[in-house]
Amino acid sequence: MSGSAPRPAGFRPTPAQVAAAVDRLLPDLIGPGLDVLFCGINPGLYSAATGWHFARPGNRFWPALHRSGFTPRQLHPSEQAELLRYGLGVTNLAPRASARADELTRDELVRGGRELVRKVERYRPRWVAVLGVTAYRIAFERRTARLGRQTESLGGAGLWVLPNPSGLNAHVTVAGLAAEFAALRAAVAAERAGSPDPSLPTQSGS
Repeated sequence: MSGSAPRPAGFRPTPAQVAAAVDRLLPDLIGPGLDVLFCGINPGLYSAATGWHFARPGNRFWPALHRSGFTPRQLHPSEQAELLRYGLGVTNLAPRASARADELTRDELVRGGRELVRKVERYRPRWVAVLGVTAYRIAFERRTARLGRQTESLGGAGLWVLPNPSGLNAHVTVAGLAAEFAALRAAVAAERAGSPDPSLPTQSGS
């Protein structure tokens, strides 16, 4: 399997280039000490053809990232390197590109979960956000997991599960996705400020 070097801004792959991207690898966008490492399921063919994460028109990752306040403006996928300036990174559970995430095997997702733990232990992000609750349940054998903050950590990082931003996940709107992202951003901001985590329940005194 070959890797995908990022294409220049304005590049639009042809249908043949998209079809040829099957099983291609998309490099991580990662660095040490990130606020949040977002973890997709695996690259789509359009993303693998361009070398940009969440690149297919209709993917809601970039709009949700902006509307939730993680970025001051909506970035184009070709501007993905800008994320590192904001303390954000992107990886995937499975590295190979496919037309649909459901083409992945259970073993691929489980192996991807183990590899994600190793990446987190190496790069030490404060939070990991897995984009897709079904993939998370399979990769980490958490059959009853729900969206939102998880009670366990992952490799020492706080763990959050967000909806899959793919346009194929039609029952989640951009506004709904942005609200889920915003809850994570509030937890990140609270941790930075040393305030109580707003995602956790509070106890009233008697």
